[in-house]
Amino acid sequence: MAEHDMGFEEKIAWAGVIVSIVHFTIYLGVLLTRAATTPMPETPYVDAMLWSIGAAIVVMIVVSIIVAVTTGKDGHETDIRDKQIKARAEFTSRGLLIAAALAALIFAMLELDAFWIANVLYLGFFFSAMLEAITKIALYRGGVPAW
Repeated sequence: MAEHDMGFEEKIAWAGVIVSIVHFTIYLGVLLTRAATTPMPETPYVDAMLWSIGAAIVVMIVVSIIVAVTTGKDGHETDIRDKQIKARAEFTSRGLLIAAALAALIFAMLELDAFWIANVLYLGFFFSAMLEAITKIALYRGGVPAW
């Protein structure tokens, strides 16, 4: 079996999976720790959510810079295959984001607490990002099928 040489975009997708899992796990841990003494809808979540999202963004920027520097000039040029993979992955993951938005809309119509609305949107972003990154990795590993 031939060795697979990962390009810039695939490395970033792998980093995205790892960073997403870590940031979601930390957020969930903080949330559940706080919920041990408070009913879930009354649990303070805003600061933990903002910090986890902000930290994930900063980490991904730093990782992207490190990957760009270590990959070299030739390693991070995008070609038609990269564009096809990005488009397919975004298309694949979009449904989860739409489902989360619809769930949040229904939660708002049912006048549920803002806690549930914010967290269903947060979950939608998390699962959408995960599916997008995993789809990219699968397409880099297995090839891009015809539309």
